[in-house]
Amino acid sequence: MTLNQLTAGESAIVTKVGGEDMLRCRLLDMGVIPKTHIYVRKVAPMGDPMEINLRGYTLTLRLEDAKRIEVRREEPTA
Repeated sequence: MTLNQLTAGESAIVTKVGGEDMLRCRLLDMGVIPKTHIYVRKVAPMGDPMEINLRGYTLTLRLEDAKRIEVRREEPTA
């Protein structure tokens, strides 16, 4: 699945950052790399953009960019 498919309050682990352009490099530079834990804080009312927490900071991404990030959903712990 991709990051844009998650809803607010869900967590995931990055498995792959797709693409081969400047955006991919920028995402990697910002810490969106495989095995990174991501928490979706908010999604805008119209669905775009989304706000995520990773590595101790908040990042806002357009859905078009979030589609390039493959993730594995984390199951909530009881």
